Amino acid sequence: MNFFRDCFGNNVRFTAERLEHIRLHPEMVDLEAEIGVVLEAPEVVQRSRTDSRVALFYRYYRATRVGDKWLCVVTKFEGTDTFVVTAYLTDKIKQGETLWPIP
Repeated sequence: MNFFRDCFGNNVRFTAERLEHIRLHPEMVDLEAEIGVVLEAPEVVQRSRTDSRVALFYRYYRATRVGDKWLCVVTKFEGTDTFVVTAYLTDKIKQGETLWPIP
């Protein structure tokens, strides 16, 4: 198990099980090491519209295996525990309350 610190100063737990889940996305193979970077230095963080405990951290990457994309790292906060749910590449940022940069 690894821990990362996000841009808000929270320790974010990243388990081997979640890493294996992320590795199921073939386009993520070269981006595993970027998960901590996205958490620590995102360009945008949005709160999920469907679950207020979920935050989506985004950072833009050029020339991934599938072109220019946003790398999204999804975290969930439960009590005092914050953990990585998944990570994926996307064309656009989902709508929701902007948490970062701080409005």
